[in-house]
Amino acid sequence: MAAPDSSPTPAEQGSQSSGRLVVWGVAIVLLAAGLIGGKTHHNVDPVHAGGAMSLSRPTGKHLPRARPTRLLIPKIDVDAPFTDLSLNASGQLQPPPADDVNLVGWYAKGAAPGETGTAIIAGHVDTKTSAAVFAGLEELATGDRFTVRRADGKDAVFVVDSAETFEKDAFPSRRVYADTPRAEARLITCAGDYDHAAGDYTENLVVFAHLV
Repeated sequence: MAAPDSSPTPAEQGSQSSGRLVVWGVAIVLLAAGLIGGKTHHNVDPVHAGGAMSLSRPTGKHLPRARPTRLLIPKIDVDAPFTDLSLNASGQLQPPPADDVNLVGWYAKGAAPGETGTAIIAGHVDTKTSAAVFAGLEELATGDRFTVRRADGKDAVFVVDSAETFEKDAFPSRRVYADTPRAEARLITCAGDYDHAAGDYTENLVVFAHLV
């Protein structure tokens, strides 16, 4: 969502692609920094994002690990395939391709959607030319549901606990990315006003949800 930055600083700024895109900034090898955080680095202690090294005994419903294949959010007409997201050599999370506006990314080194832990799902809100997959994400509210189809044939159905926006200089990284004892998911995109001087949106929108 931000304008391109020709010289991002590793661990300080998100890796950016062309257009007004989601901006990504994971500054460590574990997901505990400013994912989609623009030029603001969220300084917190590293925490595991989920998966086999879950920090707590699992509670509630959960599914075995399996690759997500499609995200369905009927309320906002989302029916999008997944792509894996990984860290580059500078420890920053690469965004989904900017030329496909109907694509969501999953942090593949973290928990899979439905698995115990915190699954991170992120997408663009817009590009230079059009709205993108998470353009309507702000419409989700407590009690709404979405489904992640998985490669094992099982559907992971999530219910929204809350949808909240955060100023980028006050982003609650630990709350968003910390490992959890139940199967949870975060849907994340940019929000707020587009600051042309800064080349970035002013806020992030995070949808918190758990498996049902």
